[in-house]
Amino acid sequence: MAAPLFNEAERNFNAQVAGELRAAGFRVWLAQEAPFIQNGSADEKKAIFDGDTEALRNSDIVLALLDGIDVDPGVAFELGYAHALGKPIFGLKTDYRTFSRIEEINLMLEVPIRSIFRSIKDAIEGLKRAEATHA
Repeated sequence: MAAPLFNEAERNFNAQVAGELRAAGFRVWLAQEAPFIQNGSADEKKAIFDGDTEALRNSDIVLALLDGIDVDPGVAFELGYAHALGKPIFGLKTDYRTFSRIEEINLMLEVPIRSIFRSIKDAIEGLKRAEATHA
């Protein structure tokens, strides 16, 4: 799950989404649950980067949280990386604001996303359909 994690509200929402996905039977990797920056060393930052990109490589499906007028830069990177790997990408956007009058989010991110869901419930249903077609 690609998600911003830089404030309490984001982390709480991420935990809620991950919890509901897990309750629906999905295995979820969430960066905020992985070891996080303790001292800011170059080695530590590299280990976090490597862990994140490894999780993307090992994922069958990527769900990106897209709330906000602009997608979080880390989420944007993860979307590009997942797209380059050929991973199916889905979005969850509960925020009604749009990037522009013709785009939900920046088109360079919107185009590779197969579906943008508007609720956690819709995301779970859509991901189950996607999983069933890949099985």
